[in-house]
Amino acid sequence: MKDPILQNQALGQHMLYFDQPRVKSLFETTPDGKRRRIGYADEREGVELLDFGRARFHFYAPDAESVRMHGWGGSMPGDFDFRRDTDGYWTLELDNVQPGFHYCHFYVNGVKTLNQLMPFGYGGFTVCNFFEMPDRDADFFLLQDVPHGDVRMELYQSPVNGRTKAAWIYCPPGYDANPDRRYPVLYIQHGVGENETGWIWQGKLNYICDNLIAEGKMEPMLVVMNSGYAFVDGEINMFMPGDFERELCEACIPAIDAKYRTLSDRESRAIAGLSLGSAQAFSIGITHMEDLFSAIGVFSGGIAPKSMFGAYDLSAYFEDAERFRKLIRVLFVSGGESEGMIAPNQKVLDELAERGIQGVHYTHPGYHEWDVWRYSLREFLQLLFR
Repeated sequence: MKDPILQNQALGQHMLYFDQPRVKSLFETTPDGKRRRIGYADEREGVELLDFGRARFHFYAPDAESVRMHGWGGSMPGDFDFRRDTDGYWTLELDNVQPGFHYCHFYVNGVKTLNQLMPFGYGGFTVCNFFEMPDRDADFFLLQDVPHGDVRMELYQSPVNGRTKAAWIYCPPGYDANPDRRYPVLYIQHGVGENETGWIWQGKLNYICDNLIAEGKMEPMLVVMNSGYAFVDGEINMFMPGDFERELCEACIPAIDAKYRTLSDRESRAIAGLSLGSAQAFSIGITHMEDLFSAIGVFSGGIAPKSMFGAYDLSAYFEDAERFRKLIRVLFVSGGESEGMIAPNQKVLDELAERGIQGVHYTHPGYHEWDVWRYSLREFLQLLFR
């Protein structure tokens, strides 16, 4: 019998399905030439988790000459060829699949396509397939039998480009049942090529929060997930995708404070992000530590006071260590141990510590991938608003 972790619904849910029916419609042709549905049949799973580290993949392409899966590197490098199976399917079995979240591309006869049988996400500025290989000892991001919060979508207008933007908001369990209670807020950003949906469908943020709150390890809070792009037509951007700082501070935060029961003081607001989002969180958090934020989370990003890309120069904000300590209660920095940024960030943290500014440095085995960011979020949440 399979381990329950391998069958957890959180591993297969995605933006198109929560509880995916593994069935397909059957049709027949009537004597008068019409096509008529006659029932249902079982459909093969795009990916079957056979055991920890073992998976079987299916792709339906009856007329194909070749089917190949391409991993995105990191913990899933390389290309893998399917073999022709029966009934129009192609099959691939892999051993030693590393635990974690894996984006993948598929190629039929050399043409990139999507596997209709597998989960879909948004990454690399495109719709793409992904799958999960769970870790035997990690269930903190899975669906568990605990009280669940809500995920809601709110619209606001960007003052930068006039476009209507969407923010997804995690409301903790009991939010609606306790109308007199107000909550602190974490604003959290995605990485380049992703959007506001990433922290839910790829990051499993809502389950991480549900489980930590149930364990008493996290202060109940609202979590706001934005799309970090504020592009203006004709504008050339080298690193930061437009003036997202203005969009967040002038439009999104006021909209959330107006509609939700927030604790709207600076001490009750934090900002974090991964990769590109970590640069946004770091620069916005530092420049607004007097009026908006008291905690900053940098997941898989650099923390040098001056950006090597020329995106910002925050050196002046670090000159007064006493003031910095008073305003920023948590400066959290994390990364995957195979990313190559652990040593540079530790060097900066050591230099800041010598000046009297302490940060928390968390590392986890892995690459520039969602499993590292899930662990980072879990650690960061436990430090906030205590």
